[in-house]
Amino acid sequence: MDPAEGRRVLVAVDEGDESAHALRWCLANFAARGDTVLLLYVRAPPPTYSVLDATGYMFAEEATAAVEGYSRQVADAVVEKAQKLCALHGKENGQMKVEVKVAVGDARSVICEMVDKLGADVLVMGSHGYGLFKRALLGSVSDYCVRNANCPVLIVKS
Repeated sequence: MDPAEGRRVLVAVDEGDESAHALRWCLANFAARGDTVLLLYVRAPPPTYSVLDATGYMFAEEATAAVEGYSRQVADAVVEKAQKLCALHGKENGQMKVEVKVAVGDARSVICEMVDKLGADVLVMGSHGYGLFKRALLGSVSDYCVRNANCPVLIVKS
């Protein structure tokens, strides 16, 4: 990393309040003038349907298009909110570069892949605060990223 360019701070954003809190915390306490803030939103992959059921296949095409459209709308809304937070912070505290990336796939693996692809120096993400049982049942994106990302990971608790 060239010190003159600043750090590349990857912030994973989603629909949750925890994500917005992590971004606000990052902007107020971690990211500095000259850094590049990389906003990453990962959309779930579209559902797949069996080709064997002809009636389901006909319906699936329309349903898949509707789900895909809604998924894009959600992504646009989340990214827009995150960009507004960055712009507000930039006006108050000096400019920093902001880049937006939207990817499709399993959030855990995509975030770790994008750390490498985007050359992130640090990954910042919120924690949903699941307990031990819920985390074991559902899995935790932040736990996975702590173990698998090729950079330091900063988890911001709500």
